[in-house]
Amino acid sequence: MIDYSKIMAEIKRGVAEIIDEQRVETLVKNFYEKGERYLVKIGMDPTAPDLHLGHSVVLTKMALMQKHGAFIQFLIGDFTGQIGDPSGKSVTRKKLDKEVVLKNAKTYEEQVFKILDPKYTEVMFNSTWTNELGAAGIIELTSTFPVARMLERDDFEKRLKAGTPISISEFMYPLLQGHDSVAMKCDIEMGGTDQKFNLLMGRTLQRVYNIGKEQAVIMMPLLEGLDGVNKMSKSLGNYIGVTDEPNEMYAKILSISDELMWRWYDLLSTKGLDEISALKTAVKNGEFHPKKAKEALALEITERYHDKQKALNAQAEFESIHAKGELPSDMDEFSMDAPAWIAQALTVCKLCPSNSQARRDILANAVSVNQKKINDEQLKLESGEYILQVGKKKFAKLKVK
Repeated sequence: MIDYSKIMAEIKRGVAEIIDEQRVETLVKNFYEKGERYLVKIGMDPTAPDLHLGHSVVLTKMALMQKHGAFIQFLIGDFTGQIGDPSGKSVTRKKLDKEVVLKNAKTYEEQVFKILDPKYTEVMFNSTWTNELGAAGIIELTSTFPVARMLERDDFEKRLKAGTPISISEFMYPLLQGHDSVAMKCDIEMGGTDQKFNLLMGRTLQRVYNIGKEQAVIMMPLLEGLDGVNKMSKSLGNYIGVTDEPNEMYAKILSISDELMWRWYDLLSTKGLDEISALKTAVKNGEFHPKKAKEALALEITERYHDKQKALNAQAEFESIHAKGELPSDMDEFSMDAPAWIAQALTVCKLCPSNSQARRDILANAVSVNQKKINDEQLKLESGEYILQVGKKKFAKLKVK
């Protein structure tokens, strides 16, 4: 006998909010009892070329739902991406060139199948139906939602009070995202908590256009980045890209705090609830070291985006560098003329973003030359070859001529 409560518990794991949970459970039951698959939509605007683990939170949940009957409609917003989602923004986004959007969309298409099962996934582009709306269709769409309701949106309300301009195109964004749900006839739409207004718009417009269904909504929390505080973001530098090299990915995951590790287990691991609970208990009781639990998570995630052997190689490389004090097998190489000022050398070797940061790192005892700590910020390197290191993870070879 199928235990639907257990299936729903797995689906709800880590979820911030579900709107119309009963409909989700009914769709799952219909799959097991009638063989009917249901449509789950995720939309992503290709505003950047690469996805990171923050994006994968929703995709990981979708991969789980595929096992319980979901057919994923992965929507690339090649049309809406040129407008820009105003969610959480205090100013109007810059309009992206169509060529940039299409180039980024191609990389998204390649990356999502590291997580989703291609057999039960269709990649779609919203320009397919949005371009066909025409002027009459756009005007009809704008008549479905009052301006007063649009201004109740938190980010719009704040900008209005602050006197910050809001463009008409930004009003169009949630309407166009909602219209995607009409065109796709999806049963469930998924997204982050910052997307709530847009996700609810899909329910509203499916009613207005009378398509015979009203989508449920599943919202996932925003994943905290490597700092454990701010949401994962490329601009904040606290992210792990799904295309990061295995060694870098593995090492970054091991750098997170023990507390954040369990959050990542809930949102990123494919291990079941019972397995994670048993692991937490073992760590709490001192039967299993938290570092071992973190290594297991790092291996799982690295293997997902690369393969098992590359993940194991990354683990071995990490151990050789950090546990045994050995040097990485592969380091970037740079050259400078003698005498090379150490702060400038660290900047040239891309180990520090600036000379001033390099000096701060030296004074913080975080810099080594040929595996020996230095504290002289005025050090000059004469002709020769050097191994420069900042912190535990950043290395470079420098040849001073």
